[in-house]
Amino acid sequence: MANVIVIGAQWGDEGKGKITDLLSKSADLVVRYQGGVNAGHTVVVDDQTFKLHLIPSGILYPKTECVIGGGTVIDPKELIGELDQLKALNISADKLYISETAHVTMPYHRLIDQAAEERRGSKKIGTTRRGIGPTYADKSERTGIRMVDLMDLDALREQLEWTVNHKNVVLEKLYDLAPLKASDVVDEYTAYAERLRPHIIDSSLHIYKAIQQRKNVLFEGAQGTLLDLDHGTYPYVTSSNPVAGGACIGSGIGPTVIDRVIGVAKAYTTRVGEGPFPTELFGDMGERLCEIGAEFGTTTGRRRRCGWFDAVVGRYAVRINGLDCLAITKLDVLDSLDEIKVCVAYDLDGERCRELPGSARRFGQCRPIYETLPGWNQSTADCRSLADLPQQALDYLEFLAQLMEVPIAIVSLGASRAQTIIVEDPIHGPKRALLHEDSSAFKVA
Repeated sequence: MANVIVIGAQWGDEGKGKITDLLSKSADLVVRYQGGVNAGHTVVVDDQTFKLHLIPSGILYPKTECVIGGGTVIDPKELIGELDQLKALNISADKLYISETAHVTMPYHRLIDQAAEERRGSKKIGTTRRGIGPTYADKSERTGIRMVDLMDLDALREQLEWTVNHKNVVLEKLYDLAPLKASDVVDEYTAYAERLRPHIIDSSLHIYKAIQQRKNVLFEGAQGTLLDLDHGTYPYVTSSNPVAGGACIGSGIGPTVIDRVIGVAKAYTTRVGEGPFPTELFGDMGERLCEIGAEFGTTTGRRRRCGWFDAVVGRYAVRINGLDCLAITKLDVLDSLDEIKVCVAYDLDGERCRELPGSARRFGQCRPIYETLPGWNQSTADCRSLADLPQQALDYLEFLAQLMEVPIAIVSLGASRAQTIIVEDPIHGPKRALLHEDSSAFKVA
């Protein structure tokens, strides 16, 4: 039995969907613990591509139960769209469960999110404009609508009459938008409620019982460590906590039941939206990484900014999340490069800095200090073991593990399930996996 958290160790888009999908094969229960439709997972199975936003990746395994936890925010229309997509592909959602305490994204949340981002102009923070931030804001203000509220029509109508009138003041007076009719919102969401009713449960209790029965539980977050509301590059962050600690809060379980935490990081770095990015590449190399890596957001289609691997960010993710091991993805994107750079520290005001500044402004002033490694100039897409990898690729992975001070358990070399090297099973293997048992560089002191 193992209870495992999978988190993004960069700015999101690290390939968590594929890693979660791989680990879901050994999981009895997969729990999504935060975020909303602003996140996306792309999973490729037998040449078929699945794009999921709210439903956990484990839904692709018939025997695996999937839970959308209370820490998420749910857009019912989008969720039903995903259910319809799965049904069209003959994938059952009978084992999908939704927390009754998860908050609901409403029409006014989307309108306010879009209008506010437009109003910011050059000061925009890069929101997906899907209403996620305003939904979490209402949650914090204790004026939000939860899934359990959708189950009681009379209570929902009473609550929305006040809430919609209140939001209309904001829509009309602040953003010069047309008001909403409370009755229309009630009718729309009542229909959603009836469709989702069979899936809504006390998810915390359901997860607790699974843990008591010594089942394997996999917790997956959205976005990445550097987008965490409290520990990311604020204000260019999301509105929830993707870090490992957020899994306990968003799922309704205690921290003592967690056995290990897996961090997912690309072999280089990407970021979507606004905010500082010290290793960002602006010339031909950035375009090359974007093109080879098909770096466009699953949710928005926005082009991802690309840069070299940042070990300062990596070490920060190890510390903030308490990572036990790493999954390195998209190593194959580097196959054709003559040389590869890795940021080992920053130059900040003429001083060498190995830690992440707390201020986004100061972070934007950091200049990367690089070490350069030779490339391997051959395809790794068909490699299925460490022995198949070119020596320079092994050296690169060893260098990353040494810098991050945490072992590597999985190496991904493409989008499909088969294009993966499983060094150690993070669920059933030892707590501290070793990338290469004969190399001291991968051992954590």
